[in-house]
Amino acid sequence: MSTQMPTTDLALSPHGNLYIEASLQDLDGVDPQADSLVEQAFLNGVAHGLLHLGAAEIDRVLPPAYSYFRDFARRFVTALSVVPDLESERERVKVPAPATFDIDALVASAPPMRGFEYLASAVLEELWRQLEAAFHVEIKAFPGTVQTYLHQKSPLWNLVGRVHFHLAENKQNEAEPFAFLATYTTRISAKANVQHTPLGRALQEYSGTGNKSALLALLQPVQRAAAASPLLRDLVDSGALFHPLSWTPKQAHQFLQSIPAFEAGGIVVRVPNWWNGKRPSRPKVSVHVGSRPASQLGMNAMLDFSVNLTLDGETLSEKERQQILESKDGLSLIRGKWIELDRQKLEEVLAHWKSVQRKVASEGVSFNQGMRLLAGVPIGLDHDDGAEGASSETATPEWSEVIAGDWLTSLLHNLRVPGSANNAHPGKDLRATLRPYQTVGVEWLWLTNSLGLGACLADDMGLGKTIQVIALLLLLKQRKPDCRTSLLVVPASLVDNWRSEIERFAPGLRTLIAHPSALPASDLASVSAQALKNVDVVITSYGAVGRYKWFGQTEWELVVLDEAQAIKNPNAKQTRTVKTLKSRTRLALTGTPVENKLGDLWSIFDFTSPGLLGSSQVFSRFAKRLAAREHNAFGPLRQLVKPYILRRLKSDKSIISDLPDKTEVTSYCSLTKVQAALYQQMVDDLSDKLAGSEGIQRRGVILAFLMRFKQVCNHPSQWLGDSAYAPSDSGKFARLRELCEEIASRQEKVLIFTQFKEMTTPLSLFLEGIFGRAGLVLHGATPVKKRPELVAAFQSDRGPPFFVLSLKAGGTGLNLTAASHVIHFDRWWNPAVENQATDRAYRIGQKRNVLVHKFVCRGTIEEKIDALIRSKQSLSSELLEGGGEVLLTEMRNDEIMKLVSLDIRSALQET
Repeated sequence: MSTQMPTTDLALSPHGNLYIEASLQDLDGVDPQADSLVEQAFLNGVAHGLLHLGAAEIDRVLPPAYSYFRDFARRFVTALSVVPDLESERERVKVPAPATFDIDALVASAPPMRGFEYLASAVLEELWRQLEAAFHVEIKAFPGTVQTYLHQKSPLWNLVGRVHFHLAENKQNEAEPFAFLATYTTRISAKANVQHTPLGRALQEYSGTGNKSALLALLQPVQRAAAASPLLRDLVDSGALFHPLSWTPKQAHQFLQSIPAFEAGGIVVRVPNWWNGKRPSRPKVSVHVGSRPASQLGMNAMLDFSVNLTLDGETLSEKERQQILESKDGLSLIRGKWIELDRQKLEEVLAHWKSVQRKVASEGVSFNQGMRLLAGVPIGLDHDDGAEGASSETATPEWSEVIAGDWLTSLLHNLRVPGSANNAHPGKDLRATLRPYQTVGVEWLWLTNSLGLGACLADDMGLGKTIQVIALLLLLKQRKPDCRTSLLVVPASLVDNWRSEIERFAPGLRTLIAHPSALPASDLASVSAQALKNVDVVITSYGAVGRYKWFGQTEWELVVLDEAQAIKNPNAKQTRTVKTLKSRTRLALTGTPVENKLGDLWSIFDFTSPGLLGSSQVFSRFAKRLAAREHNAFGPLRQLVKPYILRRLKSDKSIISDLPDKTEVTSYCSLTKVQAALYQQMVDDLSDKLAGSEGIQRRGVILAFLMRFKQVCNHPSQWLGDSAYAPSDSGKFARLRELCEEIASRQEKVLIFTQFKEMTTPLSLFLEGIFGRAGLVLHGATPVKKRPELVAAFQSDRGPPFFVLSLKAGGTGLNLTAASHVIHFDRWWNPAVENQATDRAYRIGQKRNVLVHKFVCRGTIEEKIDALIRSKQSLSSELLEGGGEVLLTEMRNDEIMKLVSLDIRSALQET
């Protein structure tokens, strides 16, 4: 290596320079990897290396040279941190180099090392420019802010060059027990500590150097914050900001309340650690509920209720209480610590809770009321009249808290943490082996039942809700000799399924099938209380419950609703009838407790736990207020329902690890020219109809046309009613052929769902030609007795290769794990319903991966609704693991027309 090149030629470049090369010649004892790291950092990108390498790594490799250049890099980043308008300049920023005398001093201070003779001011000036160029490259590619970039290099860097406000206690001065000082950070020391300098000195230093722009940049955050803080504005105007100050508690409190304005302006604030979470301790009105065991169990249990004034969870003495109520607002010294006080607010809250205590002093609060108080739900004690009661605006969380007592805490732990309750298993009477999560579910169901509480088992479809309920029914028979008869209310299509499951897994349970498919109408109408004495479980349908009076006249032990989303409409006759059933406890089974809107959840809980969520009107107002919250919108509601709802998901591998994967894909279909012409004609017709309709008539027009658009997208013949169904006239039929030809070649099975009964036969005939054999069809007109036969046929190894089902009739209760493909030929526009249908195949017993195809016609309303479907899915997950319903009929005319408009180029594009 030549060592005679003059220093003026030592420009840093990707090819190296003599000074660095010379300083690397004698790396005794350094491992080759470290040597390579050094060469990469200095020879192939010295500037990037200085920005990236940590100090510890640099020191390990070569302490003399690298420590020197690390300090030089620190000087550069410090100068970068205080550049005015750094964020707006970014990759264009010019970082002022040190003054000439500083550069000369740096050269003179270089440690003895090989190549020392080549170090000159020109080398350091070039290195400075290289660092600047390296920063331009990196920040251009960095997606975040410059401050974030610096923070990633080291959390300390985004503190350099910033103004800091410090507030500390001064216990030596009783009159002014707080001290204030403003500083700015100048650099990071060799020991990685941020170096602070009093802000007043900046006026002297910067004025001495004539660097006015740097001073303005430093004080810019102060100016921004002063615009929002009268306190800071006064400090700036008077010049007091640039001197140490002593403050009274009132002044300190004013400062503490202004912290958000300071931080918004870009000032770093340092305060005593008792200002936890940007708030000091506050005296609170603590309300304890359920400290002692209730005299009875169930929703009517009465819980004890007490009110105390506390500080950090400890009850204050009468003397301390008086001291607080007589203290001045702001900061007050109690028990040797500073607390924040607003006497008027505290007195209002205390008076409120004392008033509540007087009202319930004789009996306490009901279990429902206690649960609402604990969740912070603003549904009052008198929910029927909509009063806000014990959750009024005066009961703010800043000044009050509701705490579960020891007894209630233990109870809620068992409810909220399934599996923590005592063992509950029916033993050998259950002819099945429960999975671990199912055992937990049975224990939870037994606990809620033993406590007399209603419950909702909301396990994902296919996780075995049926077997868990059967185990619960066996436990009732085993452990309650005087147990009354229980009632199972299920969709008509599942009556026989429940019968066969009970016969298979719990033959010891005596059942009565109270349904026209099993008993003549005359026998059904005359079932007596005496006849039920020898029956453990009655199985019936939702329709039958409303037809026979004895269902409502019987006192049941337990009423179980399967597919409980059937009662989501609280105004439906079926729902009102079911809610009149009398029983000791109630249980709802559903994989979709929230389908479209929070009203679904309210209706289910109005059955399982009447009164818990208040009246429908109160809950509706409450849900709207929750939706408007910025953070944790539905947290209070989630907290309230959590003890009564158990939900596990198939996607959770800790719940079930042996279930194959499910893959959902959107299968885009083009329109044929016939479909496109009909679709566009409907768009024009809808525009004309909307122009002359209002109110209910307008809503009817929109709903009718939405259905027509779906039909045309399926097949022109469905809308025209000509029964032709030529495959060449439908893009969906063409896509169906492509998929099913491949499925047939693999000798696999497929489920095809459609919401239209009239489409099931054309689809079946079309698929016969593809698979070369007949398939199966199930819709609402399929007799209940025939459905188990169809399922058994499809599940057999040599059974039919395809099964066409109407979504409403075949979307629940069926076990069709022989299929590894699911096709949604048309969309229900409800993700929960579609998932239910998919889970006919994707459930326990499925051994293969399941592929789900969702047909969508490009350029049509189907493609636009597909996006809305995805947005709706957040409602259920936000609440249970929320929100709003997409009401198409409430859209403006221009919004509707935009939704249904045809993108002809996209629609006719080959897919």
